[in-house]
Amino acid sequence: MIRIDLYELQDYQGYELTFVIICAVYKKQWVFVRHKDRNTWEIPGGHIEVGETPDEAAKREVYEETGAIKHDLKAICDYSVESVNGKRYGRLYYGQIEALKGELEYEIEEIIFSDEWPSRLTYADIQPVLLEEVKRRIRSENNETK
Repeated sequence: MIRIDLYELQDYQGYELTFVIICAVYKKQWVFVRHKDRNTWEIPGGHIEVGETPDEAAKREVYEETGAIKHDLKAICDYSVESVNGKRYGRLYYGQIEALKGELEYEIEEIIFSDEWPSRLTYADIQPVLLEEVKRRIRSENNETK
């Protein structure tokens, strides 16, 4: 069984962040990517490399996985995923992509833009929870600014 917990950024307790996930929108649709070695879809993201901050990793991953050359990223919250393999921590981002390079150079084979989840997900127990949290916070922010 997998357990997912969310943490406010200001409550950071020094846990080691190893992943970033970027729930990104392009032309008002969510961005999903398919890795060259898989036939399933996922939200852009990946590992934080040695010496890299979470923000730097998010910028690198959104470029590598989507070809985004103009974008705004906002850290939403931290999260943990606990399974039989232990507990790992990551940072969740919301991204608005304004311009794409047009060609993929890294490990991503294909990108789709959709309002709905693709039928086959790589991390079906994890990523829907994270995307729903981003959606919830965006709705909350939009209601506060009205």
